[in-house]
Amino acid sequence: MADLITPVHLPVLLAPVLAAAEGARRVVDATLGDGGHAEALRREGVELLGIDRDPAALAVSRRRLGEHGIRYVEATYSDPVALAAVAAFQPDFVLLDLGVSSRQLDEADRGFTFRPGAPLDMRMGSAGVTAAEFLNRSSGSELEQVFAEYGDERQSRRLAREIARRRAHRPFIVSDDLVNAIRATLGPRSGPPDFARLFQAVRIAVNDELAGLERALPAMRDALEPGGRLAVITYHSGEDRLVKLAFREWASACICPPRQPVCTCRGRALGRVHPRKPILPDAAELVANPRARSAKLRIFQVGDAA
Repeated sequence: MADLITPVHLPVLLAPVLAAAEGARRVVDATLGDGGHAEALRREGVELLGIDRDPAALAVSRRRLGEHGIRYVEATYSDPVALAAVAAFQPDFVLLDLGVSSRQLDEADRGFTFRPGAPLDMRMGSAGVTAAEFLNRSSGSELEQVFAEYGDERQSRRLAREIARRRAHRPFIVSDDLVNAIRATLGPRSGPPDFARLFQAVRIAVNDELAGLERALPAMRDALEPGGRLAVITYHSGEDRLVKLAFREWASACICPPRQPVCTCRGRALGRVHPRKPILPDAAELVANPRARSAKLRIFQVGDAA
């Protein structure tokens, strides 16, 4: 295991996150991880609420950030306990970084990697169903849906059938089991990009990530003080689509059906998306941190009080 004192995770899109948080005094890092973003935000003098479901990540952050000017909550950001803590904190900036930290990826026993022999775990915390249990117990239709929707896999049905065929003889236990099923389905030209994409799909399902994100976004928005900002870093098309559509709806004055003659919705925008397009890592960041290549930062600013 990596040394708990040594920071090994490079915070993604740090400069634009700090720019978005400019002027903020009370900040929520709802995906604290190893504390990279939080450390930089604390240098700006903010009071911080840090949330993470992973006790190992919280241990790293506590050693890195200390206890002064920061509170910690061990929970997933969509948990009612976490959302209540955010509301009570009354933040003017909230950050959600939906990626997996480099430390988690590099620790084979956490099961996020497709390196040979790694256990199929993939849980962000210590509770819940492991990836092995998910692959061994899910129906063919469930597996097909996960690989199609979360992995953008055109051959999702074939892959689901291949997994069902293999697990009937031997349960899925380690990364090799899933890698071999992917290779058998996609052919010998399949490689690390395919493994990464489909392992990510399983991770999203195991941790109920998209449903949790959908629950958390409006609660985070409503907790913000007038003029506050919600910044979300996504790494997957499903995550980004969900955030983009939510932000677009919030920024619309009317969300009634197009042909409805009379407006019956809220009749006003809840704020604005700024900038309108996502912020992407620049070339220098990609050289320093290739794992940031799929990152997109979107920012929503809530309106002033009426």
